[in-house]
This record gives sequence, C-alpha cells and structure tokens, in this order.
Amino acid sequence: MAANLPSQLSPQSLGEPVYRGSVQNLYAVPDHPGYIVCETTEAGSVFDVGSIFKIEGNDINRAIFRHVMYARLAKPETWQRVEEVLLDTHTLGGTWRSQLMDGTLPAMIEGGAQTHHVGMLDAVTGEIVAQGIPKNPSCYNVVRRFPVMKPPLRNVMGNFVYDYAQFQQSGTYVVPLEYIVRFGVTSGSSVLKKYETLNEKERRAFEQELGLSDPMEAWQMLDRPIYDLTSKYEPEDRAVTKQEALIMSGLSAQLFTSTIKMSLLGAWAVRALLEEIGLQLWDLKWEFAVDGDDLFFVDTIDADSFRATGTVPVDGCNLIIHYNKQAMRDYYRIICADWYAGVNSAKVEAAKAGLAFKEMLKAGQAAGRYPHTPVVDPAFLDLQARKTALIKQHVLGEADAATIRAGLEEAGLAEAEFYRAKGKLDELLKLNAMP
Repeated sequence: MAANLPSQLSPQSLGEPVYRGSVQNLYAVPDHPGYIVCETTEAGSVFDVGSIFKIEGNDINRAIFRHVMYARLAKPETWQRVEEVLLDTHTLGGTWRSQLMDGTLPAMIEGGAQTHHVGMLDAVTGEIVAQGIPKNPSCYNVVRRFPVMKPPLRNVMGNFVYDYAQFQQSGTYVVPLEYIVRFGVTSGSSVLKKYETLNEKERRAFEQELGLSDPMEAWQMLDRPIYDLTSKYEPEDRAVTKQEALIMSGLSAQLFTSTIKMSLLGAWAVRALLEEIGLQLWDLKWEFAVDGDDLFFVDTIDADSFRATGTVPVDGCNLIIHYNKQAMRDYYRIICADWYAGVNSAKVEAAKAGLAFKEMLKAGQAAGRYPHTPVVDPAFLDLQARKTALIKQHVLGEADAATIRAGLEEAGLAEAEFYRAKGKLDELLKLNAMP
C-alpha cells in the first residue's frame, strides 16, 4: 500500500468529483492530496466530441481491465516474458532490438515498471486491493496524483499557437503527449489518412520517419511496431513530430527516449494478454508522468485506448470486427454519415477561427449548420456491451480462453448482421474487410 494511504476508502466518503470527464470522474482522497480516485463510467466519447453514448457495464469492465493490466506492468515477470518475445521475433532487426532492450527493459525486469496505479476499491468494504481482484469489484481505482498543466493558447502575429514553456520549468507533471504504438495499420488509422494525403516524395520521407520498409496500406501488419505522438492538452489531438514532441514534453532527450521505449514495451505486454483470447492488437496509446528522473505509466489502459480485432467470415470475406471503441467510430461514420461530416467541418472552422472545437460544434448545431448528435441504436450498444463483458471475463479468469474466443466471434457475426439489417453491410465490408 502507498505510504500514508489508508487501507480502506469508502466511495461514499469521496464527495463530489473534482473533475468530471467525458468517460471518467476524478475524486480527491480526503486528507491525502497526493492521491486521487478514478471512477470509470458507462459513457463513451469519439472524435473529441465528449460523452455521446453509453455502453452498459462498461464502467466496471474498463476499471477491471485497467486494474489487472497495471498490476501486471508492476511485476518483473511481465517484462521477462516481453524480453522472450523480443528475442524470438526475427523481423525486428538486430540494431533496433538491441536499442529497445537497452536500459529501460533491464530495469523493469529487475523491479517492474513504475505506474501511478495503487489499487481498486472493494465496492462493499472499501478495501484498496493492490494485487488480485477485490471480492466485490468496483469502478473505482486509486492512483497517485500528478500535476496536470495545460498549455495556454497565444496569439503570435495573428496565428494561434500553444505555449509549452512551463513544462521546461517543472520537475513533476503529466507529460503533455499521447504515445501511439502501432503493430499494424488499420483502415481507420489517422496515420494512414495522413499518408494518403501526401505526394510521393512526402510519403517516402514519412515512411522513413516511421521506420517503414514498405509503402503503407490498410490492414498491414508491420515487421516491427512504429510509434507516433500527439498533443494531449489541446482541444483536439494534434499529430506532432518527434522534435516538437521533445520540446513539448519538457524532458531531457534521455528521459524522452525512455518514454518511447516504455510505450513500445508496454504495448507488447498488453498484446500478450489479448492474444490469449484470439484478439490481434493493432495499436494503443499510452501516457506518462515524470517525477525528477522517474517515469510512470499513467492514465487509462482499456478498450478506449487500444484497438484489438478479430475476424469473422461474412459473404465470402474475412471481416475485421473491432473489440474496442473503433466499433463506435465506424458506426457513426457509416450509420450517421451526415453528423460525422458536420463534426469534421466544425473542426476545420474552429481551427481557422482559433476557437475550441466543441464550442464551434455546439454553436453550429444550434444554428442548424451541423446535424444534432444522433442517438445510437440500442441493439448496437448491446453488442458492444457483450464484447467488453467477455474481455472482462477473460481478465478475471471466469471462463477458459476457448469459450471467450467463441463468444467474441458470435458477437462479431451478430454485428455484421446488424449492418446487413440496416442495408449498410457493403459499407462495413468496404471499410473493414481484409484484402
């Protein structure tokens, strides 16, 4: 148990949240300002719009996955298994493998990774359980609290930029970046969309930056994972170069390199858990905090932050089924195409005006320029609830892997039939059928 933190903490004692987010709420721990309680909710958010749908049971399902995964990251044996995988993966290349295995990995093999996670609250007793699952799992996880600093928007000769100077002057904070690790490229990947807008010369440069040996294409598994970085505390995620990310982070080059290694190694740890039930991990995102020279895995790790898939046979094709938030993104793109187009238009308009995107969208909807946010079909939400419940059963060990795999495939086939009934199966196949 973390120093000075009580062994029990009743959810009823927490009072009102100090922060209400789109998918989770944060509570101060009474008399212990160095810690905070994260309450996951059933709400879901896509396209930076905020909470626009709910998946039943997703609050506790996500909290359990987070608790189990962070507990795994803290164990040296997790990193021992990652090392074995790296040594056995012959497509990595000797130089890249040796760099990845130098420094950061040996330290985690010796003592586990540092994370902000303390434990999960028992829903009945309030006991803070660090290892293993509480007798009564809850949607409350206790974490160490790190300062969050948001860069102010500045007007520079008529152009709007974000000022990251404060990160250069601080020693303890959440790094203002999201680290996206990709084992492969999906059809809905932001990195693929960017790639498709480039000319040939720009594509070659982009391939070199990402470490690709071949041209990028959809549903392509890579010889070795790549990573890219986005802003975290701007109104919407913005892709940044590694040079810009280093400056934004406020870290030394050495610590910044360590965060990149941690993101890649952590991705393999998550991949191992999902592969047990036949799911293929394509990408996921990490966040980190720094305290002096110490780095910590922080924030969430659940179906909102990774993209894992399986395949089901549909009309002679192998259809990719998403067991993560990407399924909701595809729903809005296909079933609610007018609304999705309006969201993208609002983002463009907001960027030009230097205004917050959500404010622009809300004003445009009120004025009738953009469609109002649609209500998701309950049948589709039920399918997503089935998927996350099955993944929860796996991490809790409530069913064997073969049973979970069969249940996930059944849910995937039902999702395909949902689109068929809506007359949209062809659009789904165009987006997610394997070539």
